[in-house]
Amino acid sequence: MANVFTRVKDTIVADFHELLDQKEEKHPMTHLNQYIRNCEEEVKSLKKLIEKQYAIKQEYNRELQQATTMMTKRKRQVTLAEEMNESALLEEASEELQRYQARVEQLTEMNNQNFEQLELIETKYIDMKHKLKDLYVKRLELKGRENVARVHKGMNKVLHTELIERSESKFQEVEAYIERLEQQVTTDGRLHTLDARFQELEKKVTTSK
Repeated sequence: MANVFTRVKDTIVADFHELLDQKEEKHPMTHLNQYIRNCEEEVKSLKKLIEKQYAIKQEYNRELQQATTMMTKRKRQVTLAEEMNESALLEEASEELQRYQARVEQLTEMNNQNFEQLELIETKYIDMKHKLKDLYVKRLELKGRENVARVHKGMNKVLHTELIERSESKFQEVEAYIERLEQQVTTDGRLHTLDARFQELEKKVTTSK
């Protein structure tokens, strides 16, 4: 039995949320909010990619530094092998030197390209952030205009001729009711005074007898 009630409750809640979603979907501001949320997600994703590219740049620099260090070292060794007439060492060191020189050239080119790409995506990232801020400002403006429109709509509703006529008739009813009360109070007061005067007169008559 509990499971049945749970299913019924879940169904009612689901239907309620669906009705709310349908109601919200009819409001253009809902679509604007969703668009802004999508833009925010895009900006966050781009930021992560930029951070990842900076990490790659650090790896380039690290590899380039290591290759440059080894290239400098092999250059010294080639010079030393030549001076000492060590042909075998000279041959091995020369081969290594060529490899490191090629690697340094490759990494330098990659590093330069990465720098240019970073500049490009950072420029686009800044542009996206400005556009997102523009959307925030535009949404704020639209909210203000919507609120003012609602205020005017409410005021027009109150100031509508039919409502004014209705309210005037209500005021007239209340005013007539108050006037009746006032007349009744005046009449009751008059009667009370008249009765009191007659009572005094009756006392005088009784006393004189």
